[in-house]
Amino acid sequence: MFLNTFYDQNQTDVTISAEQGSRFAKSVSNDFNPIHDAGSKRFCVPGDLLFAIALQRYGLSPEMSFTFSGMVSADTGLLFPEAPGNEFDILDGRDKCYLKVSRSGEPTVDQIMIEQLVRSYVYFSGQNFPYILVPLMAEQNVMINPARPLAIYQSMSLHLDRLDLKQPLVELADSEMKVNGKRGDVELRFDLMDGAEKVGWGVKKIILSGLREYQQTAIDEMSADYNSWQASY
Repeated sequence: MFLNTFYDQNQTDVTISAEQGSRFAKSVSNDFNPIHDAGSKRFCVPGDLLFAIALQRYGLSPEMSFTFSGMVSADTGLLFPEAPGNEFDILDGRDKCYLKVSRSGEPTVDQIMIEQLVRSYVYFSGQNFPYILVPLMAEQNVMINPARPLAIYQSMSLHLDRLDLKQPLVELADSEMKVNGKRGDVELRFDLMDGAEKVGWGVKKIILSGLREYQQTAIDEMSADYNSWQASY
C-alpha cells in the first residue's frame, strides 16, 4: 500500500520519522500545519497517518471510532497489536496510549478501496485551516494564538451502510464550534459518498486552545503564511 514509505516496521514496533510524518502531511493531506514540519521543535506525527495505518492493517469496519490520547513524537516505537478484538489501543513500549480504536461489524480488507477512502478522508481532514476553522472562529469572535497555534485532533468516528465502495469520497456536511473560555470545541460532520450516493457519515472533533479575541489582520497574516507554504512546497 502507498503508506509503506511513511513508516518503518521492525520485529516489534512501528516508527515514524519526522521526515516521513511531514511528507505524509504535506503530500497526502495537503496539511501545512507547522507542528508537522520536520524541523519543528514541537513536531508531532499527524493523527491521520495513525488512522491510515490502522485501516491498512485491520481493515475498514461499518462502525469505527478513533480517539487520540497523546501526541506522537518522531521515532516513537508504536505497538500495533497483531490480532486485536473490537476495542484496542496503540501504545508505546512504556504502555503509553496514543490512539484508542473501537469497531464493530465484519470488516473489508480491500486495500485499493481503503487507499481511496484514506486519501479522500485525510485530504478533507487537512483542509481544517484556514478553509473551515477561520469562518468558525470569525463567527465566534475568537482565534487561536498566531505565535503558538494549537489545534488538537481529539477523535473521529464513522458509520457506513455498506463496504463495497467503488468511488469512496468524503464531503463536509456541517461544522460547529462551541467556545468555553480559552477553549474551543469544533465538530466537523461529513458525509461518506460512493460517487454521487451517500453511503454513510462521520464526525471529526478538534480542540482549540489558547483562544483570544478575533483580529482580522492576524488571521489574514496566518492564512497568507499558510497559503505561501502550500504554494512553495
